[in-house]
Amino acid sequence: MSKLNELFEQKLRVVNFGIEAFYDDLTSQKVDAVHVDWKPVAGGDKLAAANLRKLKKPELAAKIDAANKEALERILAAQPTIIGLGIAGEVIPGMTKKTVLHAGPPVTWERMCGPVRGAVMGGLIYEGLAQDLTEAEALAASGEITFDPCHMHDAVGPMAGVVTASMPVWILENKAFGNRAYCTINEGLGKVLRFGAFDDEVLKRLRWMEKELYPVLKDAMAIKGEIDVKVLVSKLLQMGDEGHNRNEAGTSLLLRELVPAIMNCDHSLAEKTAAFNFVNANNHTFLNISMPAMKCTLDPIFDVPYSTIVATMCRNGTDFGIRIAGLGKDRWFSAQAELVKGLYFPGYGEEDAARDLGDSTITETAGIGGFCMAAAPAIVQFVGGQVADSINYSTRMYEITVGEGRSYKIPALDFRGGPTGIDIRKVIETGIRPVINTGIAHKNPGVGQVGAGIVYPPDDCFLQALAACAEAWA
Repeated sequence: MSKLNELFEQKLRVVNFGIEAFYDDLTSQKVDAVHVDWKPVAGGDKLAAANLRKLKKPELAAKIDAANKEALERILAAQPTIIGLGIAGEVIPGMTKKTVLHAGPPVTWERMCGPVRGAVMGGLIYEGLAQDLTEAEALAASGEITFDPCHMHDAVGPMAGVVTASMPVWILENKAFGNRAYCTINEGLGKVLRFGAFDDEVLKRLRWMEKELYPVLKDAMAIKGEIDVKVLVSKLLQMGDEGHNRNEAGTSLLLRELVPAIMNCDHSLAEKTAAFNFVNANNHTFLNISMPAMKCTLDPIFDVPYSTIVATMCRNGTDFGIRIAGLGKDRWFSAQAELVKGLYFPGYGEEDAARDLGDSTITETAGIGGFCMAAAPAIVQFVGGQVADSINYSTRMYEITVGEGRSYKIPALDFRGGPTGIDIRKVIETGIRPVINTGIAHKNPGVGQVGAGIVYPPDDCFLQALAACAEAWA
């Protein structure tokens, strides 16, 4: 019998590469088969594959791997800590009365989406630079206002992310490296500035936060002293939060730290009660702590030459932008922000949605948020899907990261450390993009949140960054 005939006499076991439909057909016919999830490198993009090859040359690859190891160690060694509160114009570097910070990468007034424009106009009225929307719009378009990303001023902001000079901000410091980060106090849900609302109700709340809430919280922090946020994030991951869209445990833990000091500070009982009730009624209070905590965690990796780790991901409803550790703070790689896929509130649909918006993706960049969805299975009720999906989202992120958390661990994965340190080489090579869970803003200013879901950065950000790394180092 020929060797070929001998082969056909044997029981066949099929290994299928690539297209999964072939594997499904075989198994439906009860044929033993194994599926290998294979894709061409860089999705078949020849230029990207060529850039990967340049970065894989042994001498350069060794430098990159050593740099990424150093960057990862800095991320893991970070000690984000609340040290107090201040007024933005007094504590944020580079702020002036006519500076308006916004979420995401750089964007001009002409290109801003509806919610960001609404928040800018509301901010200008709040500052007394304009009396009404007509004046605010004219001033915003005049060239007199300096628009900058929050990230360029050591700050972060959720959704529209607008910060103006008079706004109170949390001050966080990375005790391991001495750098600071800033974020406004979360306004709560409903009609709020971060979704582009700007009417009297919004402005009245902002002024109350500045004149009455801020003094109580500032004095309480002076009594309490520093609060170790790394400990709080470690705990909240054991309690069903992930530090981005689910913050119930985080806010409760923060309140436990603050309440004795609030009760003992030198303010009236009515003022102290109002401050407590405001924080307690808003589960997203901790979001404006976790964001600057992750911001000051990541900023120290910017001076690690040759590192391909992503140091920033953010979006402004127009563009999605990333920055790479080894290329420095001034190099942005941007592409059109995507629409979020998820669950919409009754009466709304995808046609009502703004594109992906906000600096809160700094949580995913640092390895929590969507990367730790397996720690927060209840999140699927908010963003759609099933509990198994939350586990799959987290486990998939290990394929594009260089390490695992030491303090931030996921109980459902046998307390495995969260996937940490997004490597642009792995993103391009595998075709796996970082997962982000997020709220969805209405495309028009002032309407507010209309849903929540899952979104991914556009591929082109990473392709641009990979090409820049190859050009700079190869």
